[in-house]
Amino acid sequence: MNKRYSLHKIIDKDNCPFKENEYSRFKFGDKFYAEKFAKELFSGFIDQCRELLLSKEEIVILPSPYLSIPTASNFLCYYFKKELNSFLFRNGKKASIESKIYRNQTYVTDYGNLDFNERVNLISNDTYYIDRNFINNKLCIFVDDIKITGSHEHTVNKILNQYDVNGDFIFVYFAELVNKDIHPNIENHYNYFDIKNVEDIISVINSENFQYNTRIVKFILSLNEDEFYFLINSISSKKSDELFHLAISNNYHQILEYKTNINVIKID
Repeated sequence: MNKRYSLHKIIDKDNCPFKENEYSRFKFGDKFYAEKFAKELFSGFIDQCRELLLSKEEIVILPSPYLSIPTASNFLCYYFKKELNSFLFRNGKKASIESKIYRNQTYVTDYGNLDFNERVNLISNDTYYIDRNFINNKLCIFVDDIKITGSHEHTVNKILNQYDVNGDFIFVYFAELVNKDIHPNIENHYNYFDIKNVEDIISVINSENFQYNTRIVKFILSLNEDEFYFLINSISSKKSDELFHLAISNNYHQILEYKTNINVIKID
């Protein structure tokens, strides 16, 4: 079985079915909206998939692939799992378990501006690993924030086939672009709706519910020298140190475009 569920359907580019400013802050690390979206997503999902969930003994939940720095969807997945496990508890069922697809990312290009073929070609050089024995023959729920071209789903299915994973698979999205006349770069319209400059980034980092994710780390490391120094001097040393260790954990210090800024944090 291979199913898909999405809470919001994007039909009109001028009439967004969710609040764009909230989505933008979510994409740059505001966990308040990750929790809000997860609750809304689970509420819609359970209306359609209640009986399927109750019929399964083994449920695995997976966010979009990453190496060591979580994606925004990882936090959506975390709160979705809390809602799921509360539901399973109320119905006398065993809790879901979490797994992940490991991804070694090879590019710095902004994914949100690309069409399907460009996205597939871009990520084709990435390497992936999944623990087949851990998820085989289980109900696997893949949680992501948005489906624009389907390249993510295409890649995950390719990985499942490559590792010969059997089971039931559900792809769950907060939103889905269903009008294919809308260009995929609408994704970056949503991503950057409330994040226009380095001051906006600093505002997010210094907010109460912030946690670094892949998008904001890459954004920061791509800043020019003046903007980067301004940011580092506007956040706490604890946040700066966390940024440094996340960056090197993802091997960003081996990417030419990021090396200079990473070395600045190290020196500081």
